[in-house]
Amino acid sequence: MRTRCGPPSRAGCLTCRDDRFRHWDNEWLIGEGRALDPARWFVIVPNMLGNGLSSSPSNTPAPDSGPSFPPIRVTDNVEAQHRLVTEVFGLERLALVLGWSMGAGQTYQWAVSHPEMVERMLPFCGSPRTAPHNRVFLDSLRAALTASAGFDGGRYGVPPDRGLRAFARIYAGWGFSQAFYWDECWRELGYTSLEDFVVGFWEGFFLDGRDPNNLLTMLDTWWHGDVGATPGFDSTEQALASIRARAIVMPAEKDLYFPPEDEAWAVSHMGGGAELRVIPGVWGHFAGGGAPGRAPDNADTTFIDAAAAELLAGPSGI
Repeated sequence: MRTRCGPPSRAGCLTCRDDRFRHWDNEWLIGEGRALDPARWFVIVPNMLGNGLSSSPSNTPAPDSGPSFPPIRVTDNVEAQHRLVTEVFGLERLALVLGWSMGAGQTYQWAVSHPEMVERMLPFCGSPRTAPHNRVFLDSLRAALTASAGFDGGRYGVPPDRGLRAFARIYAGWGFSQAFYWDECWRELGYTSLEDFVVGFWEGFFLDGRDPNNLLTMLDTWWHGDVGATPGFDSTEQALASIRARAIVMPAEKDLYFPPEDEAWAVSHMGGGAELRVIPGVWGHFAGGGAPGRAPDNADTTFIDAAAAELLAGPSGI
């Protein structure tokens, strides 16, 4: 059922946030003329627990603030979102759930935890289970931040800039592909040199008000991501097989976190209603992330938007 952004009807579109981004970073995906047009759909963009806007180490009162903030799992995010869409908005169905990166993980979780609600799903550049190689990357981030001068077990007075800069430098080698750097695609974002890009894009990103305890909370959520841990299931494969939503799963061709073969494995366990559709190009993980400074009508955005439009125009999976 289509609905405007007035009083919500019985269906809506939910776009799940990634760990490091806030709700306004979804603007590249939503708007007039796009599949997620607010004039046609009731679009909901929840912030992830731990991102500094939802409940987080940085904004929770003592004694649960800072490093004492409780661990958060993907299921916690989805259950909070479920309460939002059912108890606050009164929705009975979600016409489409989609998301990038950890938002894709939440998309899978929604389809597993609430199969009676999710009609269609579009996870892009993300996975239903965090792979071992991905965990190695996350462990390196944790080590860089917690070993920083001034971190003090998470009880810092001023965020430790050295650790945040190291954190950003590690991310710089993973967020974009080798081909992105070889082709100097950072120039498309307005940078004049590789160092200018690493400092301006990556260090600037993590030094722009990102709280280290928030980052560690979300990192831990990512590390433990696995729909197979959902109560009632014995394995990731079993959880994936339970999905009823019509699905287009969209890994990026050169994503170092979530390579296409990982998502091909996921689709192989989702039954006949799921399709693998690889986002072509060299932008790596940021093929699905609306990289700040990139032209809004780029090929990746158009590719993802076309899939969302196709799903919304087609039949429901339930």
